[in-house]
Amino acid sequence: MRIVSASARETIKIGEKIARRLKPSDVICLYGRFGAGKTVLVKGIARGLHIKEGTVNSPSFVLIRTHAQGLIPLHHLDLYRIKSPQDILNLGYEEYLFGRAVTVIEWAERLGKLMPEEFLKIEFKIMPGTKRRLAFRAYGSRCRELLRQLDEDISH
Repeated sequence: MRIVSASARETIKIGEKIARRLKPSDVICLYGRFGAGKTVLVKGIARGLHIKEGTVNSPSFVLIRTHAQGLIPLHHLDLYRIKSPQDILNLGYEEYLFGRAVTVIEWAERLGKLMPEEFLKIEFKIMPGTKRRLAFRAYGSRCRELLRQLDEDISH
């Protein structure tokens, strides 16, 4: 599935729609350059999970932020500063990927061989102006079902 967001506001709304379909232990992996809209989408997901406004921002210097006060807890990981998969192991990543929360990972390509078997991949491409193209791909049966539901929600 591919969609084009015309603005940050629209990307937040897409995130809210995604959040409505999420379940504990769902993993979303985000790919894209700096400024592509990854953190903006996470803000929308947080809003959709009823997490307090203003608490989600890029965790680039912290690596992991957990927001536990919503409908479902949200782990927000930013792996930009990670140099190797071994660094990820040292973080205890299993707690975040296989727990009772939704996990959203920016710069997920840094996971390498540690990538979970089941996840929703969203690639961001910067287009002219404020537009962003989001390309979705599902890995695993749960995420294929999630993507089917999102296709219905977002397309309408």
